[in-house]
Amino acid sequence: MSQSVDLSGRTAVVTGGSSGIGRATAVLLAEHGARVFVGDIRTRSENDERYKPLDIDQRECDVRDEDSLQRLIDAAAESTGRLDVLVNNAGVGMVRQITDVTQDDWNSCIDTNLKGPFFGCKHAIGHMRAAGGGSIVNVASNAGLLPRAHDPVYSISKQALVGLTKSLALCHGRDRIRVNAVCPGPVGETAMMNDDLDQAEDREAAVRSMIDASPIARAVGRMIDPEEVAAAVLYLASDASQMVTGTCIAIDGGKSLGVPPQ
Repeated sequence: MSQSVDLSGRTAVVTGGSSGIGRATAVLLAEHGARVFVGDIRTRSENDERYKPLDIDQRECDVRDEDSLQRLIDAAAESTGRLDVLVNNAGVGMVRQITDVTQDDWNSCIDTNLKGPFFGCKHAIGHMRAAGGGSIVNVASNAGLLPRAHDPVYSISKQALVGLTKSLALCHGRDRIRVNAVCPGPVGETAMMNDDLDQAEDREAAVRSMIDASPIARAVGRMIDPEEVAAAVLYLASDASQMVTGTCIAIDGGKSLGVPPQ
């Protein structure tokens, strides 16, 4: 399918696009013809070699701040005259029990993982209406599909993001704006995953535990690649998914299905 996707003439915004899933998504969308604008709280000069030939625009953006998000989205739309795709990818993890969560911890996680996508959608929808429609893709998590005991605040933020996805899909179908989510995990080579692994007492054992929690990941002996998540985002951004809205695609090797056989 990806070989036949043509996003020429379309404009896409990807938050959290400097690394991991966001970077893989920005590159894939640009390779298929989209003009891509990446926003991240910290831009990375090491991406220049990959981004410049694809005309990917990098800008600083803190998704916790509505004004910062609006500047990114408006700049993309004003530069090209339209906005067709928004990928709300920026996110943070939080492995902490509720008794240890401070108000600052809560605000950081909820503001990044939920408030950011909400206001990203708010400021994208008007531009998409003007363009005759569009596609919003929220990067949730398998934690958005089932509760997890080790990271309750993160799980809350992602379950709420799934709810936001479905609610906005229902609200804006009449505008020809589709709203979907991808729910990945465990994904290797992302900043969030590396932070979690770096905090583990035994990094190798932690990697093995994450792989073993997903039936397909265990069977093939590896985590999910960011590029595999990006391929699903490409599908949801393309005309191939024109009748797909309000859905949440689990890209987790079956982790969210339940307890796998031993």
